[in-house]
Amino acid sequence: MRADARRNADALIDAATAVFATDGVDAPAKVIADRAGVGVGTLYRHFPQRSDLVVAVFQQAVEDCADAADEFAATSAPDEALSRWLQRFTGFVATKRGLAAALQSGDPAFEALPAYFIGRLGGALGGLLDSAAAAGTIRPDVDAPVLLRAVADLCHGAPDPAQSQLMVGLLVDGLRYRATA
Repeated sequence: MRADARRNADALIDAATAVFATDGVDAPAKVIADRAGVGVGTLYRHFPQRSDLVVAVFQQAVEDCADAADEFAATSAPDEALSRWLQRFTGFVATKRGLAAALQSGDPAFEALPAYFIGRLGGALGGLLDSAAAAGTIRPDVDAPVLLRAVADLCHGAPDPAQSQLMVGLLVDGLRYRATA
């Protein structure tokens, strides 16, 4: 892809991320294109179907969240890196509620996303869990898919993101219970 085309695609994904967060995944294409500083034709050239744009936004958010695991691991103690990443994931879940409904719509374009989500985020979380368990700062009997599900369930039951953050903080404290260190 040419550099200008890549910039346009990235601008469209960034714009769609912001618009989806405020207006939902059914927001008008013109609103997204205007926010990206491109024409509607450019949006459809890069993302011919609405589902293509939804997939791109979701994948970018998953990648950003997964990449944060390496950043936190490089700058924090293992249990603190885990805690920081789980709070980041909590923010991810809280801001993707509209995308979750779209992903469960039955559209075939979304079929591969749950496995991608679990694989990419589960892998990132698994590394953090292994490091913290090896350091003896969390209990060793928790696996990534169970913890991802627990955080998602806590977030969906909370009335607002601040309460989600609080509940996940309590969950992290529970992971420290029966640690070996």
